[in-house]
Order: sequence, then structure tokens, then C-alpha cells
Amino acid sequence: MVDVGKWPIFTLLSPQEAGSIRKACVFGTSANEAIYVTDNDEVFVFGLNYSNCLGTGDNQSTLVPKKLEALCGKKIKSLSYGSGPHVLLTTEDGVVYAWGHNGYSQLGNGTTNQGIAPVQVCTNLLIKQVIEVACGSHHSMALAADGELFAWGYNNCGQVGSGSTANQPTPRKVTNCLHTKRVVNIACGQTSSMAVLDSGEVYGWGYN
Repeated sequence: MVDVGKWPIFTLLSPQEAGSIRKACVFGTSANEAIYVTDNDEVFVFGLNYSNCLGTGDNQSTLVPKKLEALCGKKIKSLSYGSGPHVLLTTEDGVVYAWGHNGYSQLGNGTTNQGIAPVQVCTNLLIKQVIEVACGSHHSMALAADGELFAWGYNNCGQVGSGSTANQPTPRKVTNCLHTKRVVNIACGQTSSMAVLDSGEVYGWGYN
């Protein structure tokens, strides 16, 4: 059970509903959207649905939680969100899904079309088991079980780690500063990225 009492949006749920939550993510400029996973691995969303960030297939806001059938039973392992907002998650099987705002290709599908429902992020990740995801304001990162790190999306400050400031439309392995190194944890600032190595070293890039 997750303590969701610190987020006002969860007062819309009954105590029974709130008590069944094992993982939750609240996002949006005023914390007006939420996604949560229950103990029996059902996935629900509710809130304002700005930029299709609820992934329900439409742009309608809802105060009543809607089930994301496509993700139920997937055993969600890691959740993250950007300020667009866009949402990224990975399952225990290592599969990555993304949806929401995509003005800078932060969904990793090679386009800038809005993602109205969860879609698997495939390019360069299909044969990888992803164990953690992280979102910046408009960029995304995924950490594979073998320690390789992939990044994509908005890159105005070099936050994708490609060595340039050109936007990256699909996942690309971060190699410039991490070649032959094994990453164990990741995090994103709005326009920056960080990685912790198995040696305990911390690397950062992007806006400083």
C-alpha cells in the first residue's frame, strides 16, 4: 500500500480504492492528473487529461478513475512523467510504454504526434529488458538490465547525451560519457540527466 494522503487529488477516491494502491504517480502543473496501480495489477487514471496524458484514447477529463485495459496485468515496475506532460512506464518484463505530449518526440516513436493511448517504445529497446525509466520536462531515458542507458526527445541543452543539441526522435544509446560503463540508477531534471554507475560514480549532463 502507498500513502497517497499527501496528494489532494486522491481525496476523490473512496478509502477502499485508495487502500488498494501499490504504486502511484501524480503529475501536471497543479498535480491534477494521476495514474495508479492496484494490488491486483489493474491500472487506473483520472484527472484533467491535458495533452492526452491519461492515455484513455480521448481528450476528456474524468474525476472517476478509468481503467487502462491495455496495461492491466502488466506488472508495472517503474513510472515517470514529464511536464508536457508525457508518461513513461516499464513492466517487470522490461517493456516500455509511453503516451501524452510528444511535441519533441519524447515518446520515442519518431514522430511529434500526440500519444492518446499507451504504445510500446520499440526502437532500440525491443531486445532490451528495461528496468527503470525517467522523464525530464520533454525528454526521456530508459535503463536496461545490462547497464546500458538510452535517451530521446528534447535536447536543447544536451540532455539526451548525444554530443549535440539536435532533438532525438527515437531511443539512442548514451555512449559519449558512459562507454563501457554500467549504469544502475537514473534521474532527470527538467533539462538535465544523471546516471549512477555500479562503481558509485555519478555522471551528469545537460543544463548546468
